[in-house]
Amino acid sequence: MPLSPIGIIHTILGTIAVFCGIKLLWQNKQIDSGSATGRVYLSATFITAALALMIFKFGTFNAAHGLAILTILAVLAGLSIEKSSFLRAKLFKSWTKYFVNLCYSSTILFHLIPTATEILTRFPMDAPLVTSFEDPLLHKTFLSLFIVFIILLVLQLNWLRKQD
Repeated sequence: MPLSPIGIIHTILGTIAVFCGIKLLWQNKQIDSGSATGRVYLSATFITAALALMIFKFGTFNAAHGLAILTILAVLAGLSIEKSSFLRAKLFKSWTKYFVNLCYSSTILFHLIPTATEILTRFPMDAPLVTSFEDPLLHKTFLSLFIVFIILLVLQLNWLRKQD
């Protein structure tokens, strides 16, 4: 099935976001809204998620839409915590950087789950690797992404702890 115009924009912005996110995590070990790359990442991620809510490949609300909502909430929560002096000083205190990074880093996982799904259900074009959402390969891919995410998140949070 070919991509719609919204799907094309969604895919381009999502790809830009993923590359920016990986670059930030590789170079800085965190996604920072204060950097130009961080602003591009968060903006592209937010727009990609908003566009995902307009894509109905299967005609109804599905898990990808749920991930899009989680992505929007994670970006908004991270920005709110980071930018609100009340939330930083009164509510989260010394935990602010951990919560902000949890919000921003989780958006990488939220990008990769539907990305993996799209790749496995579309390629190779004549015989996709996965033909059903119940396919064990898809579930193993999700589990692998989640395990790698948890490992990297623990390493990131430990790195943040050592920055004090």
